[in-house]
Amino acid sequence: MTAQKTPWWKQAVIYQIYPRSFCDSNGDGIGDIPGIISKLDYLKTLGIDAIWLSPVFRSPQDDNGYDIADYRDIDPIFGTLEGMDELIREARERGIRIIMDLVLNHSSDEHRWFREAKKSRDNPYHDYYIWRDGDGVTPPNDLKAGFGGSAWEWVPELGQYYFHQFSVKQPDLNWDNPKLREELYDMINWWADRGIGGFRLDVVDHLGKDPDRGIMKCAPTLHPYVREMSQAAFRRDDLVTVGEAWSADIEQAKLYSNPDGSELSMVFQFEHMKIDQIPGKEKWDMVPIDFVELKKIFTRWQRALYGKGWNSLFWENHDLPRSVSRFADDGRYRVESAKMLAILLHGMQGTPYVYQGEELGMTNYAFRVEDCRDIEILNMVRERRAKGWSEEQILDAIYRKGRDNARTPMQWDDSQNAGFTTGEPWLLVNPNYTEINAADQVGREDSVFSCYRELIRLRKEYTVFLDGEYEPLLEDDKRIFAYRRSNGEGSLLVVANFSGETIKNPLLAEERGSRLLVGSYAATDEDPSVLRPYEAKMLLSQNR
Repeated sequence: MTAQKTPWWKQAVIYQIYPRSFCDSNGDGIGDIPGIISKLDYLKTLGIDAIWLSPVFRSPQDDNGYDIADYRDIDPIFGTLEGMDELIREARERGIRIIMDLVLNHSSDEHRWFREAKKSRDNPYHDYYIWRDGDGVTPPNDLKAGFGGSAWEWVPELGQYYFHQFSVKQPDLNWDNPKLREELYDMINWWADRGIGGFRLDVVDHLGKDPDRGIMKCAPTLHPYVREMSQAAFRRDDLVTVGEAWSADIEQAKLYSNPDGSELSMVFQFEHMKIDQIPGKEKWDMVPIDFVELKKIFTRWQRALYGKGWNSLFWENHDLPRSVSRFADDGRYRVESAKMLAILLHGMQGTPYVYQGEELGMTNYAFRVEDCRDIEILNMVRERRAKGWSEEQILDAIYRKGRDNARTPMQWDDSQNAGFTTGEPWLLVNPNYTEINAADQVGREDSVFSCYRELIRLRKEYTVFLDGEYEPLLEDDKRIFAYRRSNGEGSLLVVANFSGETIKNPLLAEERGSRLLVGSYAATDEDPSVLRPYEAKMLLSQNR
């Protein structure tokens, strides 16, 4: 593997921004594009290579921008198209690419296409969506929408139902219509011409569906559609493409991320994110994390895609709770825990994604129901109350798994509203911003931020991060996560204590002769015979 033939995204670290919660430039309480531009130097200091930008398209914001009303315009709450061009340009000047979040499974019901589609069955845009005849009483079948209720909505003036897998204001697009697909590909190329560095594809596995047979995703048409889209829109310059695919197993991921480039660069798979969920149940139906199984999941994906695909590496995104609150200790050992999770993930093969605030060790927030803003949470509250859940159970579910945990405003400093806005923030700021904020961490060598910055730097320095083969260690240990990655230049040893106890280090002998690259405790405090609470080490031994 030569440097010339290695795609840039294989050696990159990508940073996700949730625009409405990142930085507000005008005091309206909502983050915006000018706010992002003002923080580009912060991101350059961190060392990231690209920004994945959650949707900023024109939208009624029923699902915080994942309901797009115009794919070729920017929503006024975020800025203007000219401002977007400026963001692309300013980021490029700092060596940072912009990755846009494309929602191609559905549009907003306020999109021009859908407004036309509702006018008559003969309208050219009617077939851009999925319709079935009916009587307004009994839906075509019993499919349920992801945010609750039936997946079918009655339109009396047409005598038909339309299909929506998510909100009723998010009608599914009919990918079986070639004119629709052509229009979407044209739009993608339009953005690429403006200098976009790539695309994240929302719920890409839902593009192939057969609602008449109860198939919501991964129908036989899925991969042909993805290959067609790749051929028509992605095979140019050096675009990166990543699909969100909650259904992806290893064999599916090999198709999506085939090294021949026929589909996408990589996909987000979520097997490790279902580790605390009762199989076959909803995300709110939780079980304790099986730590040994968590290790097995990472090992399976690292080994199976080696040379046959590419992994996306992540603990967090806008749909997930904060990792330090979910997988480790967000109290006494928050700093050590946050560093441990970072070290463990960034030593693996794949492209790491850092979600805004993750690099600071931001935590979950104990919301009251009335302070939540997420449509998924509010639907859950309504449904679970009807099932007899107590308020205590509901609040516990929100704290542990609610999406608003990830959407609290970015904590920039210890001033009012964490420096996010001079106005009233759209969502409550986590009160711990006086202790956890960027201004406090950027200049400190022992901070979570500095740990992330060093990991990002190291990934560019040593080839073992790129192509080292993965070997799990201590596979049945219930407290230690350890692995080795090796290539012709040397080997990388990563060992992490996932407990709040000090334990003996069973890999002490393997550490001898290795150099500590980064750890969750200060190097001057190192005691190689033990692993302290939530201690992680990354060590390198180079072949002479």
